[in-house]
Amino acid sequence: MTQAPPVGTGRATGTGGGRDRYLDLLRSLALLRVVVYHLFGWPWLTVLFPSMGVMFALAGSLMARSLNRPPGSVIRSRLRRLLPPLWLFSTVLLTMMFTAGWHPFKDPDVRGGWTGWCRLATYAVPIGAPPYPEHLGSASGLLDDTWAEQAAGPLWYLRAYLWFVVLSPLLLWAFRRWPLPTTLAPLALTAVLATGSLRISGETGNAVTDFAVYGGCWILGFAHQEGTLARVPRYAAVSLSCLVMAAGLWWASGHQGPDGWDLNDIPLAQACWSFGAVVVLLQYAPSWRELPRGLRRWDRLITLSNNRAVTIYLWHNMLIMATVPIIDEAYNLPFMNSDRAASLLDSTYGFWMFVVVWPLIAVAVVAFGWVEDVAAGRRARLWPSGARRGRARRRAR
Repeated sequence: MTQAPPVGTGRATGTGGGRDRYLDLLRSLALLRVVVYHLFGWPWLTVLFPSMGVMFALAGSLMARSLNRPPGSVIRSRLRRLLPPLWLFSTVLLTMMFTAGWHPFKDPDVRGGWTGWCRLATYAVPIGAPPYPEHLGSASGLLDDTWAEQAAGPLWYLRAYLWFVVLSPLLLWAFRRWPLPTTLAPLALTAVLATGSLRISGETGNAVTDFAVYGGCWILGFAHQEGTLARVPRYAAVSLSCLVMAAGLWWASGHQGPDGWDLNDIPLAQACWSFGAVVVLLQYAPSWRELPRGLRRWDRLITLSNNRAVTIYLWHNMLIMATVPIIDEAYNLPFMNSDRAASLLDSTYGFWMFVVVWPLIAVAVVAFGWVEDVAAGRRARLWPSGARRGRARRRAR
């Protein structure tokens, strides 16, 4: 399971303008952690900062705020913001896969007929997981032969987000009537699935598991927006959330996956740890119209990452893979002929991937990010970092 950032983050993020910069900071940190996790694969990052739980909580809070309007119009608005960036990404990815020789209707996992066409259609409307080949090309080629899986794998998040959005009117209705049972129900469902009391196989099972694992965080976003969480005494909320987090770590200690403490492989641990962490982060949430003085140097990057969260998420895995052939060209430089120089590059390869991926992400933001503005009905912008707004505000002061 991969990590992901939020989709449909409301109106354009900028300094001020009614946006809570603390929540924007959390979203930016989550995006950073997602990229670093996919670069290095360090399991402890899933414990250090549960990006997925934070992202779903922030999206749930925004969804609850939007549902003051008619639900149908809110859902249409969210889908309008989500789908055009997905269509652009899917067009590029499918073109690359077809060019590399993938024939979906010859793939035994896709098959032909209307079922195959429906599965391919999930690249346009993510109601399910899209098909892709696990291996495509040669392991000795320009890209690793798992590049298609790596590029398409993160699309599971869009499926989960879409279903949360569609079901939000019902979930919010239930939360307002039965707050505590509705908030805890996803944790209970995750426990039932994790203990094997209920087994759902295939992609349906994956979708239900994702919904259960992160449903509590989405509803905690409701609780934050509605003010319900703020009415709970802080000592009680934090104490109970720490117990939930401890239970998650206890479960993880006895159910570790192939990568040890990577919570992405342990659904119940992920659900408990994310739930508790979100409670703590939202209980102590300040209301920042501007970032504190010590963080203002990062203001433009935070604004940019919030305005281009979908673009960064969709493209970052593909761009991580693109760093490999770029860095490999360094081995052909004249001063790299010695074994010592080649060994030094080998030992620092991950660091150079981290360095190179950010310029590539910047290129993707410029090349593809404008679609987010068009989808939201705004004027297309190449680099929406809020710099112009900041200068205007300083002149006004």
